[in-house]
Amino acid sequence: MTTKLQDHLAYPPRAFRVERAAAYIGVGTSTYLEMVADGTMPKAIRVHGVVMWDRHEIDAAIDNLKESENSFDRSMRLKAARQKNEIEKT
Repeated sequence: MTTKLQDHLAYPPRAFRVERAAAYIGVGTSTYLEMVADGTMPKAIRVHGVVMWDRHEIDAAIDNLKESENSFDRSMRLKAARQKNEIEKT
């Protein structure tokens, strides 16, 4: 296996090809592409015919997922509390 310069850099590359983008968030390539298709992850950019994903956009998408998950958790807790209150009233 050959190594590339980016394998030895002290900082991550700004853009990834699909395999690295998927690895960056800890999923397989096909799952990553499904996430792109459903809008969970950002669309690719094409530079000189090379398809890449911007690391900052990936980070922002992950941050959005965390915020969505937190709001989902809060709404589920509120719903459970309301149901508990309704049960206790009867």
